[in-house]
Amino acid sequence: MPRQQVQQVRRVRQRSSATSERSTAVRRLTGVVAVAALACMTALTGCAPATAAWALPPAGALPDYQLGEAYDADPRVGIIARDRTAPAAKDRYSICYINGFQTQPGELASWPENVLLHTAGGEIRFDPDWPDEALLDTSSTSARTAIVDTVSDWIEGCARDGFDAVEFDNLDSYTRSDGALTLADNLAVAAELVRVAHGAGLAAGQKNASEDAAAWREQASFDFAITEECSVFDECGAYTAVYGDHVINIEYADDLPRPFAEMCADEAAPASMVLRDRMLGAPGDPDYTFELCD
Repeated sequence: MPRQQVQQVRRVRQRSSATSERSTAVRRLTGVVAVAALACMTALTGCAPATAAWALPPAGALPDYQLGEAYDADPRVGIIARDRTAPAAKDRYSICYINGFQTQPGELASWPENVLLHTAGGEIRFDPDWPDEALLDTSSTSARTAIVDTVSDWIEGCARDGFDAVEFDNLDSYTRSDGALTLADNLAVAAELVRVAHGAGLAAGQKNASEDAAAWREQASFDFAITEECSVFDECGAYTAVYGDHVINIEYADDLPRPFAEMCADEAAPASMVLRDRMLGAPGDPDYTFELCD
C-alpha cells in the first residue's frame, strides 16, 4: 500500500465555498499574521530571526483531503491538503501533511536509534495499532533536537514547494507510550516545529488530539485545526471552541451514523467539511468518494 494511503488510514483511531484563484504570494499578503514578535517557546535549536508572515486558511472555505493521491480538485474547493512528498496546489490554499511524532511506514532505518522510543527492556516501542510506526522519543533532550532538526527540513521543503501551511500528525503519541511520554514532552517539540513553520511563512495546524486542543493552541501556538470524524465522535465543538472558524473536518463514507447532509446541517459542524473515502483515492478509483456541504 502506498505510504500516503497507509498514513491516512491510521488517523481515524485517534478520534480524536468559493475557490481561491489568487497566487500564493497574494494569499500571503491577505490576512497575514506578522511573526516578528514571536517568542521562542523552547531552547532546543536556538532562536532564528522571525521575519516571515503567514496566512490562515480561509474561514469556511470548502476542503479536499488528498493524502492518498494528488489530483485536480473540484472547482468549489478552496483548501487542499497533500502529503509533503506531493506538489502543492498552486491555485488553492495548500496544506502540507507531516508526520512529526512517529516514523512513516518503511522509514524506520532513516531515524537514529537514540531518537526512537524504547521499552524498559530495550525494544523499540511501536504504535500498538500500527506496528510499522515507531514512536519518537520526545522525552529526551537530544532526541528532541534531532526530531526538530529532521522535521524542520521537511517544513522548509513544504515552504519551498509553495505550500501555505503544515499539519503535524500524531501529536498525541504520548497517549500510546504507556507513560513513557507526556503531553509536556510533545508540547515542547510541537512549539519548536510551529516556530520553524512560522519562520518559513507557513501557518501551523493541529491534527486531531481534541482533548488537549486548548494546550496545543496556547502553549504551542497552533493557528488552526484539522480533525477527522469530529462529527462522528461528537468532538467538533472541542476544536471550534479553540480555533473558531478555522477548523477543517474530514468525515469518511464507511463510518457515517447518519447522512452526510445531516452532518453538514448540524450547528456544531465546522463550515469547512468534506466527505472522503477511507483510502483517499483519486477520481476513477472504485471506492473514490468526495462530497461537499451545500
